Formats: sequence, structure tokens, C-alpha cells
Amino acid sequence: MPSVAIKSMREIGLMREAGQIAAATLVEVDKMIRPGITTEAINTFVHEDTLRRGARPAPLNYRGFPKSVCTSRNEVVCHGIPNDQEVLEPGDIINVDVTSIYNDFHGDTSATFYIGDPSPEAKHVVEVARRSLELGIATVRDGSRIGDIGAAIQEFAEGQGCSVVRAFVGHGIGRIFHEDPQVPHYGRRNSGFRLKAGMTFTIEPMINLGGYEVDVLDDDWTAVTRDGSLTAQFEHTLVVTKRGCELLTKRPEPLKNSERFDMKW
Repeated sequence: MPSVAIKSMREIGLMREAGQIAAATLVEVDKMIRPGITTEAINTFVHEDTLRRGARPAPLNYRGFPKSVCTSRNEVVCHGIPNDQEVLEPGDIINVDVTSIYNDFHGDTSATFYIGDPSPEAKHVVEVARRSLELGIATVRDGSRIGDIGAAIQEFAEGQGCSVVRAFVGHGIGRIFHEDPQVPHYGRRNSGFRLKAGMTFTIEPMINLGGYEVDVLDDDWTAVTRDGSLTAQFEHTLVVTKRGCELLTKRPEPLKNSERFDMKW
């Protein structure tokens, strides 16, 4: 069993503050994102908005990452690097992954946005990713097992003809950006270590329209689907409670450019 920290009430309170800053910044991204802007413009906005809230953008210079936010568009699974040559076009989907550091604690959250009108394929993979996160979260409570999270996600996503990325997983979080436990988004029910109240981690399933295999580009960061298929992701930071969990990055309002489409699963 990994050595998983149990956070104190004070630490959870500080994480809640960091999480709410990240969530608020993501809501503001929703208000500015549109066709014609560059991913570099998103980066500049996130950087400035995070500083304005008294926090710091965790990705900047983290293990050499050069920007303040990850922007992962269409076939990019995660860790996309913003740049001024990448222009958002109608029909794109893009995940924006915001992590803020406030009073030494991290809040980590992401959402996939529709740019203009989505294709049926884009709509399908985004909505499967959204629902996958919800189903994973629903398994979390004191005494449940880590494998329950991945099993719920994998069973649903594969049942919808999608695949679950295995190369990247959710992670413990607190003063450290990435700590134990690792949280796979695939697995078997009733397997793995038991969750305990006070554990804090992310759930962030990456769902592909095609196969689950990924490749990392020469920049050593950008991960893409090996078959070029579309991919989508949603993420929350949470704390395990006796009766379930609390979303520390719960957003203060819905994201209009990540509109939920009612799907007949």
C-alpha cells in the first residue's frame, strides 16, 4: 500500500481555497475562449488571472514545463503546450487544465470545451469523458477501494465504444503537486487499497474515441492519441469523507462552452 497522507481539517480548508481559485479561473477561461484565439492567449489569461487571485500557476517551470496552463486540443491527450501559432477553429475540442498554488497548497481541475458546433464524434467523446468522471467520483467514500474508481470509469467508457488512457492517471495532491496515491482510471472493483477520510487526490479520466495507446512528442510533454482519434478529459480535486467526498474544485457556475448534451447511454 502506498503511503497516503491524511490531511487535517486545516489542510483541507487550505486546499479548498486553492481549489476554488483554480475553479474560478477555469470559469473565466470559459468566458474568453472562442474561435480565432490562440492557445498562447489562453496561457496569458490563466497566468494573469491566477496572479490576480493571489495564487501561482503550478505548471510554470514544473519539471521544465514552459507555460502556466496545459491546453490539449483534439487528438492531444494531455500536457499540450500553449503557443501563438495554434489557433482555435470551429469544431475543435480543447481541454484546459488549470492548477493553482495558494498558501502552498494545490488545486487542480480541467474541462474540455467545445469551440463552435461539435461534430457527433466530438460530442460523444466529450460527454463520455464527463460522465466517466461523475461515475468515478460516485464510488468514492471512506472504506471503498481505489480500484472501484477505475472500474466504474472503464466499464462505462468501453461500453460506449471508447477507450481509457492508461499511460496517465489521477494523483494525490496537497502541498505537493503529484503525490501518492496514483488513481488509475481503469481496473477491477474491490481491488487496491482502501480509501480513508482525509485523503485528497484528483480523478481525471482521459477518454479516447479510438484506442487507448498514446505517444509523447519530441517536446517530451505533449501526449497524443497514437491513432489520431479525438480525446477528452475532465478533472476535479476531491477529499474523501465518511459519507462520500467533497469536490474541492467545484465550480461556482456552469461552463457555457462545455455545455452538457443529454445523451441516451
